Amino acid sequence: MIDPAAIFAHDFGQPEQCYLARDAILYALGLGLGADPLDQEDLRFLDERALSVMPTFAVTLCSPGMWIRNPALGVDFGKLVHLAQYAEFPAPLPAAANVRGEAEVISLTDRGEGKGAVLVLERRISDAATGKLYCRLHQTLLLRGDGGFGGVAAMRLDEPMPTDAPDTTATFATSPRAALIYRLSGDWNPLHLDPQIAAQAGFSRPILQGLASYGIAGAAISRALGKDPAALSKLACRFSGVVLPGDELSFKVWKQGEASARFCAFVGERKVLDEGKIEWRSA
Repeated sequence: MIDPAAIFAHDFGQPEQCYLARDAILYALGLGLGADPLDQEDLRFLDERALSVMPTFAVTLCSPGMWIRNPALGVDFGKLVHLAQYAEFPAPLPAAANVRGEAEVISLTDRGEGKGAVLVLERRISDAATGKLYCRLHQTLLLRGDGGFGGVAAMRLDEPMPTDAPDTTATFATSPRAALIYRLSGDWNPLHLDPQIAAQAGFSRPILQGLASYGIAGAAISRALGKDPAALSKLACRFSGVVLPGDELSFKVWKQGEASARFCAFVGERKVLDEGKIEWRSA
């Protein structure tokens, strides 16, 4: 049985992580940047001599790991789904830094018996020496096996997606090796590596990490609108379907002024990212 008090009281500590240019480059390669090794826009994120860092790299830093598997929390981990991701990036990441993470559960709501519960974890990534905030994120988890515990009812407050024709579209072909490379940025879930475990979970092969699709969205939509991916200031989406390594993502994008847009993404006719929002810092 899920224990809400234990979940809210969980001590995440303040883990620190020192990353180098090679780590930021490996992350960019995991997203698929550099598929064309002559693309100068991609090389900005791969050349350590004058490196730009993808802001979404921050969501991989100072990870609390598999904290939610702690038996004392009572969560049915086998039925957990990463439902949505939101992050804001108030300052650019340097090419190398020592960063500190803080985390806390800020919301746990009840969908009802048989419908699951929704947990929101907030994490903050800051410079360990100066305290400068690089990223504040909300990770939303659907605990499918843990509804009906008597908690506050879950509410949906999302803005409806546009229904008119998109202002632009974009495609991004993922590599068959994408999940194998992306996992080196810290997601060691064997679901993204082991064909047998993927089959047990009902998939034909290991699946792509949701946060890889998330980072791809930041890069692909920025490029489609002529924006600098390094200038991302906010990125949010809901994970509505599975992406397999080698799939091509097709984005529909609706501009909202000069510095923001809404988006969704498909693999074929199947929607895989929904309720997307993206913003950029002004030049």
